[in-house]
Amino acid sequence: MNRFLKVFGNKNCNVIAMVHVDALPGTPDYKGNWRSIVDKAIREAQIYVKHKVDAILIENMHDVPYLPSRLLGPETVACLARISNEIRQTVPAEIPCGLQILASGNKQALAVAKACDLQFIRAEGFVFAHIADEGYTDACAGELLRYRRQIDADNLLIFTDIKKKHSSHVITQDVSLLETAKTAEFFLTDGIVITGNSTGDATSMKDVDDVAGKLSLPLLIGSGVTTENLKQYYTKAKAVIVGSHFKVKGHWANEICEKTLSGFMNEINELK
Repeated sequence: MNRFLKVFGNKNCNVIAMVHVDALPGTPDYKGNWRSIVDKAIREAQIYVKHKVDAILIENMHDVPYLPSRLLGPETVACLARISNEIRQTVPAEIPCGLQILASGNKQALAVAKACDLQFIRAEGFVFAHIADEGYTDACAGELLRYRRQIDADNLLIFTDIKKKHSSHVITQDVSLLETAKTAEFFLTDGIVITGNSTGDATSMKDVDDVAGKLSLPLLIGSGVTTENLKQYYTKAKAVIVGSHFKVKGHWANEICEKTLSGFMNEINELK
């Protein structure tokens, strides 16, 4: 927990806002608009700063269909490095910035975060293998933390999804959510992320209660947080990661809706 507090401070519930980067060069939905992709990502980060979110998480969400990490091209890593650096230079230093590279591009994200002075990454497949929509995802904690040490990036936090959304966990169905979380804790994660079944789906309160208060690590809610349900997560989580709810009509692929964003931040300030 001390590593988390050093970066995020001792707030009750941090708001980590998502920058969903448009489809990058080399992906099926790329539209030949590289410069506008960079500009849009910067603009979204600036909107979040204006509304005083606590942190920003960058993600290549539009790069569907996702590739497993072993097939990720250098163009994806290079483009996300450029965008991450631009955002880090734009966002005030006191606001932590992080990166997730889909799918399971955890080592790549660490490298970019190191080069661009980011503060954290969100990693998939940290403990217990599973089947995701892009294919088999193997556990990576041992390799990932050794790589973090190798590139002198021990100051970077690694937040890890457990029982990840958009995935089948049949092969580990005899391993409970809490046991999975405790294993991730034993394997030295910096924070546990739990989610609903898919992007934008609310995280089950049963899942939250199964884990909350039972670890020495911060708990992060990774999907489905809205202005209406924020209160139920507020006292149980050290952070909420919000993307879809901040978009027009609550869909992750749309533009940011500043009215919704403002209302959400007003709600969280009232809860403090």
